[in-house]
Amino acid sequence: MSDLTRWFDPRGRGPFELFERLFEGEGGAAGIKVEELMDGNELVVRAELPGIDPENDVDVSISEGALTIQAHREERQEEKEKGGYRTEFRYGSFSRTLRLPEGATADDVKATYTDGVLEVRVPIPEQKAARMSNKIQVKRG
Repeated sequence: MSDLTRWFDPRGRGPFELFERLFEGEGGAAGIKVEELMDGNELVVRAELPGIDPENDVDVSISEGALTIQAHREERQEEKEKGGYRTEFRYGSFSRTLRLPEGATADDVKATYTDGVLEVRVPIPEQKAARMSNKIQVKRG
């Protein structure tokens, strides 16, 4: 494979699309694919973050009603062959910010990382019962 051929995707993508993918990350502009669901009174956010060290490469924070996940990934691949040496690396920072339901705070938030998936559990306080509506009778004037 020639050096020029490596820059073009065999599926017909041009160099500009590949350039955009390089700077956006494989997951698109956000860079982190997430899944959100409610489990009882907890918001559960699962983020796909394969190949990272969760203790050193991930930052999870809550501020102003939003959950932010930031991650840094660094990969290096080396190939030593008879006729030469080839090295390739990929790195980048990715982040995703999600709005939290009203009343959510950083208190008692738990984050775990298993098999390439970060799971964040945010307790959501029970919402106060909606005020009873009082019907107002309309009279003719």
